[in-house]
Amino acid sequence: MLNKIDHIGVAVQSVEKVKHLFKTLFDLKPEFEEIVRDQKVKVMGFKIGESNLEFLEPVDETSTISKFLEQKGEGLHHIALNVDNIQEILNNFKSLQLKLIDEIPRTGAEGKKIAFVHPKSFSGILLELSQEEE
Repeated sequence: MLNKIDHIGVAVQSVEKVKHLFKTLFDLKPEFEEIVRDQKVKVMGFKIGESNLEFLEPVDETSTISKFLEQKGEGLHHIALNVDNIQEILNNFKSLQLKLIDEIPRTGAEGKKIAFVHPKSFSGILLELSQEEE
């Protein structure tokens, strides 16, 4: 059911600043950079072990990341878990009456299927479920 921590998402004002910081401190380049238009966010990820550390920069003032930065500032946004069958897990969560942000998976960074579970249903943590495309 759960395979690993897929990634930890961090909201930032500028992924370019983070890229420079990681290059300077760790001589590390991002594994990927892309804009996820559906979420109005630029995503940049660094591979650390078998997980990613993802940095999220809003590309539109109406994005959820823009609102997050406005309210809370830069910092931890969500934790994503890699799963085998995202729809099955969402159906199970729904039957348990957990509050879901997404009842149907959508496409996220790296072409993965993703869905979010509301922090009220997961001890205050915004949980993302992530499944590799087959």
